[in-house]
Amino acid sequence: MIRKRVRIRARLRSTLQNKESIKLSLLEKLAGTLLLCSIVPLAILGYLLIVIVGTFFNTKRARQGVRALDHFVNASLFNGYAWESVSSHAWRERKNKRWARFVIKITDFFQKDHCKRANKREQPVVDFVLSRKLDRQTIYKKP
Repeated sequence: MIRKRVRIRARLRSTLQNKESIKLSLLEKLAGTLLLCSIVPLAILGYLLIVIVGTFFNTKRARQGVRALDHFVNASLFNGYAWESVSSHAWRERKNKRWARFVIKITDFFQKDHCKRANKREQPVVDFVLSRKLDRQTIYKKP
């Protein structure tokens, strides 16, 4: 009789933990969806601003926007780190990914060893972020 109660309690505890885990997962997805709904229109507006400012006004400001867009594309399309450019990521993946070799070939046309130099400049940042585990989940993280 006591063993049966212990098993029932253990099953109940496991069910409650699963429900809590599902709830946190749904909250995280909801937060991500709300963020995307607000960020995407701002990103489009930012892109238009980059084009206008870069064409007619301060190119230094536009360069910062292009750099941010580069990091966004790397993280979203190429499954890279958000703090790394497409060029640096391509240099890291040059032996494993066909897209990386293509990016290197294209950038070499405009600037010789561009991806290699980008990686040399950005790799210490990538190593630092990974060593401090700053790439880990922070929102709705279980203690």
